Amino acid sequence: MMLNQKMYELGSKRSVIREIFEYAKKRGEEIGRENVFDFSIGNPSVPAPEQVNQTIKQLVDETPSVALHGYTSAQGDKGVREQIAGNLRRRFGAQVSGDDLYMTCGAAASLTITFHALKEDGDEFITFAPYFTEYKVFVEGAGAKLVALSSDKNLQPDFSALEQAITPRTKGLLINSPNNPSGVVYGENTVKKLAEVLTRKSQEYGKPIFLISDEPYRELVYDKQTVVPFITNYYPNSIVCYSYSKSLSAPGERIGYILVNPQAENAKAVYAAVCGAGRSLGYVCAPALFQRVAAACDGLTADLSVYKRNRDLLYEGLTACGFECVYPDGAFYLFMKSAEGDAYAFCERAKKYELLLVPADDFGCKGYVRIAYCVQTQTIERALPLFAKLAKEYGLTNKS
Repeated sequence: MMLNQKMYELGSKRSVIREIFEYAKKRGEEIGRENVFDFSIGNPSVPAPEQVNQTIKQLVDETPSVALHGYTSAQGDKGVREQIAGNLRRRFGAQVSGDDLYMTCGAAASLTITFHALKEDGDEFITFAPYFTEYKVFVEGAGAKLVALSSDKNLQPDFSALEQAITPRTKGLLINSPNNPSGVVYGENTVKKLAEVLTRKSQEYGKPIFLISDEPYRELVYDKQTVVPFITNYYPNSIVCYSYSKSLSAPGERIGYILVNPQAENAKAVYAAVCGAGRSLGYVCAPALFQRVAAACDGLTADLSVYKRNRDLLYEGLTACGFECVYPDGAFYLFMKSAEGDAYAFCERAKKYELLLVPADDFGCKGYVRIAYCVQTQTIERALPLFAKLAKEYGLTNKS
């Protein structure tokens, strides 16, 4: 076969999330979508903030078509980048400018570009499990190696494991907070300790070790005391990969950015490498219209109270059934321990009740499942009695 075998394999089999998502659509055609409880994919269920639609209408009405739909600079419109940088200074006290930002087609493009920009022969990137399934694809696609470490019992970083895992081959540490699939948030003390470890190891090996923060869920936190630290304020050799897909409920518009910390060692060279990687991958000039929409709506969110209600309802309902769940402080996923060691077998049994869950093996955590609660609240209400039946099959104790 005269094809790239790796690309053929990736194209022939979807991710486990997408496989279940496609199964849900097919099953819905057979028995009615209302009878399928699809908790597979992180597709926002809350409408975008009204300002998103208003901004689109205003731009279309007031901007000449050629200017609105024409190319921007390869790294993104300068005015857009300056506006977003100004918001980051105001919201987080981040000392950044528009020249530190590179507009992208969402967080997937941000990560892919970043790995290609940083990677040299023999490089490794470390992350903590559970991690988003595509990290391995992104890292290996750049020709590097992903080193996955176990988290502690609270799904926070295992610092002892991190200390031992960092070697001269380590180019960076990839973190994701709020986390997909667990909803766990890394607090300020955690980030400070990560920065301390990376600083010490960078000095030991005489080279910068980057902290890469994947942040599509940055704004999705539900309790006032939960604060997501802004990484560039804590560690100089840091890069933020951001997407507006979740905050603005606009995943199909594919818009985000890379922020290179201007305090990073050789920051201008790192930014140039980002530009070069974007060019080589064909990622220049993110969608022009939505660059402008993102800048105008930066910092806004959809109605997060819906997700909070869903989280509380699902967490309380499942734990009452006897299931063991990780309490999520952010994102819109619930991480639940499988009622049997084989999470795939558990998910297959759940299908009997039309409950579609994602086994967490591909997230680097066997024996768990991910439940995306970015669904209609009534979907959860109707699903809970079915979860109770599933729990009964396993002899779990109802705690209500």
